[in-house]
Amino acid sequence: MITARSRRTLSGAVDFVGAQVARNPEVPTYNAYLWPIVERLRIHGGSMTIEEMVDDVATAMHLSEEQRNTEHGETGRSEVDYRMAWARTYLKKGGVLENSERGVWRLTPRGAAVSKPEVLDIPKQVHQAGHAARKAGKNNSSVADFARHEAAELAQALDESLTWIEELLAKLKNLPPAAFERLSQRMLREKGFSKVEVTGRSGDGGIDGTGVLRMNLLSFQVLFQCKRYSGSVGPSVVRDFRGAMVGRADKGLIITTGTFTAEARREAVRDGAPAIDLIDGVGLCEILKDLRIGVEVRTVEEVTIRDVELAEL
Repeated sequence: MITARSRRTLSGAVDFVGAQVARNPEVPTYNAYLWPIVERLRIHGGSMTIEEMVDDVATAMHLSEEQRNTEHGETGRSEVDYRMAWARTYLKKGGVLENSERGVWRLTPRGAAVSKPEVLDIPKQVHQAGHAARKAGKNNSSVADFARHEAAELAQALDESLTWIEELLAKLKNLPPAAFERLSQRMLREKGFSKVEVTGRSGDGGIDGTGVLRMNLLSFQVLFQCKRYSGSVGPSVVRDFRGAMVGRADKGLIITTGTFTAEARREAVRDGAPAIDLIDGVGLCEILKDLRIGVEVRTVEEVTIRDVELAEL
């Protein structure tokens, strides 16, 4: 039974968890995104990719460009993206969201009907459920201790997907320029491009290479730029690249180890201008993992004994 005193302690413990992701007070903490995520998913038919969600929710919350462009350490993602990931973790534990292996998040039946007060209460419910489980296991840790333990578990679950990305990005940033260009060349070939050539001519508007992408009966001439940025790529890079590619190719692609600012992403799809596709550091790492380029993925075999079948013999 949770007393009034323990509720106050638990509330403080939940605040402690929020404090773990409140290092930059200018960026809203994870709990501020809980309801906007659910609300925007409902507006968009119940599902969104992470990239769509980050941009759409940040826009709906009227976050400033400075807030949206604040980076989260060396992880290759923004602070807003990181804290929104915390919010998704809680919503998933609360049975409101679920996600596919392709990074598409969707509302569950409960999420489609849940109310705002219920959503905002999820973090406390998650901690209460965990505390009850620990108490049932005869662990007499205090509520505050549990909250710290739960915060560590949540952080570990969230950061597991970041650890290998952070490590890979560090290695990619240390590659010589020519090696990074060759890596990009191989990646594009593995993704179906042909005639991929690295030009790397200076003074060519940032164009590093060319390739041909064939889709069904159509082929597209593509110009690409691949740069090992450590910070954010702004709209001027996109504009300069577009200016260099106009009249020379059908499509443009910018690959970077850094991040793209919100202005850069908007510039890439600006009305009346040729669209340019963007691959940031996190996206690059995910592609390399899928292609098994520089990344090894091990699958753990799980064996389950089917007692019912054996009993029927």
